[in-house]
Amino acid sequence: MRLFIAALALAGLAACETTEGFGRDVSDLGDAITEESQEAQ
Repeated sequence: MRLFIAALALAGLAACETTEGFGRDVSDLGDAITEESQEAQ
């Protein structure tokens, strides 16, 4: 699971080209982490 999160973060950071895009990527990453943690409980 940590590998998935790390890969998602890397892909998100590589894909964004603007500050706005970076904000969306960070938000998406937060959503993914929240979803994974809820599934783990």
